[in-house]
Order: sequence, then structure tokens, then C-alpha cells
Amino acid sequence: MNRKAIALLSGGLDSTLAVKVLLEQGIEIEALNFTSAFCTCNCRNSTCRSEAQRVAKEFGIKIKVLQKGSDYIDIIRNPKYGYGKGINPCVDCRIYMFKLAGKYMEDAGASFIVTGEVLGQRPMSQRIDTFRVIERDTGLTGLILRPLSAKHLEPTLPEKNGIIDREKLLDIIGRSRRQQIELAEELDVENYPCPSGGCLLTDKIFARKVKDILDHKQDITTKDLYLLKAGRHFRVDETAKIIIGRDDQDNIKLKNLMQINDTLIEPLNFAGPTALICGDHDGTAILNIAGRMVVRYAKNKANGNNQLRVVENGTVAILTVDSPIDHETLERMRIC
Repeated sequence: MNRKAIALLSGGLDSTLAVKVLLEQGIEIEALNFTSAFCTCNCRNSTCRSEAQRVAKEFGIKIKVLQKGSDYIDIIRNPKYGYGKGINPCVDCRIYMFKLAGKYMEDAGASFIVTGEVLGQRPMSQRIDTFRVIERDTGLTGLILRPLSAKHLEPTLPEKNGIIDREKLLDIIGRSRRQQIELAEELDVENYPCPSGGCLLTDKIFARKVKDILDHKQDITTKDLYLLKAGRHFRVDETAKIIIGRDDQDNIKLKNLMQINDTLIEPLNFAGPTALICGDHDGTAILNIAGRMVVRYAKNKANGNNQLRVVENGTVAILTVDSPIDHETLERMRIC
């Protein structure tokens, strides 16, 4: 074994500290940052990806960003180890990332992997039995070092081989971040990333939108995934749904994420939400439904106006609706 490791650097406090602890022992680190449409973070005015890149620059280490691709959707659709409280396949997700990290480790000439996982912090994926399953299924038994909780775990191969001084590792356990914050002060880690981020797949409400698209679309695109984070979603039938923007930021997202065969509807002479029709639809009927939704959510801003601009397959048309959609019809179609 050598003194080079691959670190999973998420952009959060825990992984930042794990890297710092190893750097303090003179270990050469290369970082991997995984991104997906389901990432959420409490950092303001930044993303976990930019935080990970900032930390890597500050520590003077190389970083590679990997986007979880279409193969990750297959894992969400059929996880071997099931879901958590939402539609989150946490164990399968960790296995997915560690397999990619293991391959990168070999390509980079490193000997082991470092992660900021803390025993007991996540109820599904950060348990001793789960750690063992992950290592077994990835073929990385003894090669995943968790510096923040190492003293509660069996020694890893780099510890046994004297590459890592186990006495300088930590015994953090549980969900409190008090010890991590104290460690950050001790190691002079300032302006550290958000103490906690997360995954939208654990959110029960967001999970409804994910389940809906998994149930109704086989070939899911990256844009489909990012659309899940915008607006109110309504299922019209087996092939089509309507998304209504909640604010100006949502309206911009809907325009930017519009795909071939999608239909965009927006107010013509009044302020209000944008609607995006996704999937195959029957034309006039669904256009009328979406238009009436826009008028309803515009509320008083419509001021009696009922004309909308329709953009579809490169053409622009004017749509006139007779009234806002009724509450019962709206709720019957609501996904989230």
C-alpha cells in the first residue's frame, strides 16, 4: 500500500474534516465529488459542488466531479436494499458511489478511500452492519477509512499497515455536529461548508414527484430530473403532466428546461405563472386545462384577462380560456 487516498468530498463539514485529518498525517489526497439532481444543501448563495471545489482549492488537492447518470436512475427504480422514509435508496447509492470511487482509486494509483461518514448519523446507511454490506458488495473490505468514527470501527488496512496512525483518528458518533464544529476550530478549518446538506429523495413530499415520473416514463432525462425541483406538478393522464411555476425563478427554470415535444404556456397581457406540459398529449383539451391553471394561480393579477401565449415545437399561438380551473379538478390531478 502507498500513502495516497481518494476522498469522497461532498462539500459538507464532515467530508472536509475527514480530508483535513488525513492531510495532517501527510497523506496525499485526490477528491471525488458526486452531483445529482437530488442534491440539496443549506449553504447560502452556493452549491455543494462549488463548496467541494473551494475546499479542494484551499487544501491544494486535485478534485474530479462526477455526475450520477442514467444508471443511477435504475438504482432508484429498483434498489436492492430498499428505500428509506422517502424514495431514497441510501445503501444502494453508497455502493454505487464507492464502486466508482474504487475504479478511480485504481486509475489514480491510490491505495484506499476516505469518507466523512459518521457512525449513527444517518439511520439507513451509516451503521456498522451497513458499512460491512457496502464494503462486501463493492469489494473494498478494509479499504474504506472513516476518520471521524474510526475508533468505533475495525481497523482498516492502511491502519494495520502503519500508513495511518489510528491514535490520531476520531471517535465521533451520532447526529450532533458539536464535536465536528469543535474539531474544525482545532484544525483551523474556517469558513467551512454547511454542517448539513441532504438528498431530496428522503423528503416524502418530493418523493411523490419522483415516484410519479418513475411510474409514467421509462427513458428519463437529466432535464426531467431537474424539473422535479421546480413548480407544482399535476398528472393529467398516463402520458402527460403539467408543471405550474410558483415564482419568477420557477418560470425561468421551466423555460430553460423545456424539451422537444414539451409545450410552454404563459400569460399574454398579465403577470402570472408559466405552465409546462410534459409528455404526449391530445392537444386542445390539455392546453385548455393548463391555460385555466395559469389563470387560476394568477389570481387577481389576471384581472379578467384570459389570453395566453403557447409555444410548441417552434411555433407560437394564442390560447383563450373561458375561466379558471375549479378546485376539485385541480386537486384531483395534483401530485405535489
